Amino acid sequence: MSALPRGVRAAFPALLALLLALPVAGAVHRSSATPYGDRLTRHPAPGAAAGAPVLRIEGPAVRAYGPGPGRAPLWTYRREARTPVAVLAAPGHALALWDDGMVTDTGPRGAVRWHRVMPGAAEGALWALDPGTRMLAVVTPGRVSAYRTDDGDLRWTFPAPADCAFRPRGLLRLGRVLLVPRPCEDPARPWNEGLVAIDALGRVSPTRRPLGNERPREATHSPEKQLRTAVRLNPMANLLAD
Repeated sequence: MSALPRGVRAAFPALLALLLALPVAGAVHRSSATPYGDRLTRHPAPGAAAGAPVLRIEGPAVRAYGPGPGRAPLWTYRREARTPVAVLAAPGHALALWDDGMVTDTGPRGAVRWHRVMPGAAEGALWALDPGTRMLAVVTPGRVSAYRTDDGDLRWTFPAPADCAFRPRGLLRLGRVLLVPRPCEDPARPWNEGLVAIDALGRVSPTRRPLGNERPREATHSPEKQLRTAVRLNPMANLLAD
């Protein structure tokens, strides 16, 4: 066998080091590729079933099951060093709240659509604000915030007064209205301050001026018409108004 040229022999150590580093570089890329610590595993399924998935919190993960008979697992979603605290399923959406205040939406094909951070949400709960869950309420002791599920856009937020706190899991639904308990420490406050009525447009009040929740291309009604419709549908408006 003929000897290698001197130039090749000189470059051989550098080439060998590069070849040995390639598997390591690939491993680093695979382990740090996902933002927010997302780890999503899709499971083989006979086919995509129509309707909302069945969501379960299983240890540190959210697992989605098909809505049909047998409920085959569809996907498993984990976030590194995080734990889910609440889930809400809707057609086309799998919404989850995590212990770091992150709110996520996962689509039917097992892809995370959006992430939103809400401070203090680790003690919160998720509630649908309309029949199709086009609007999501994240209720925490300190505030209520509403997101448009289509894109995660924050539409409105309503903080509790300093001496009051919302009860995230004690809500009562009356039609399109959610009644949120909000006990306060000050005994001089009127009784109706301990209960807040909200819907997809925000706090129910006959004097409110909602901006609406549609994207610009979807807005077909004026805010004034939306207000009249919301007040007509919400009989608690006058009772619980400021």
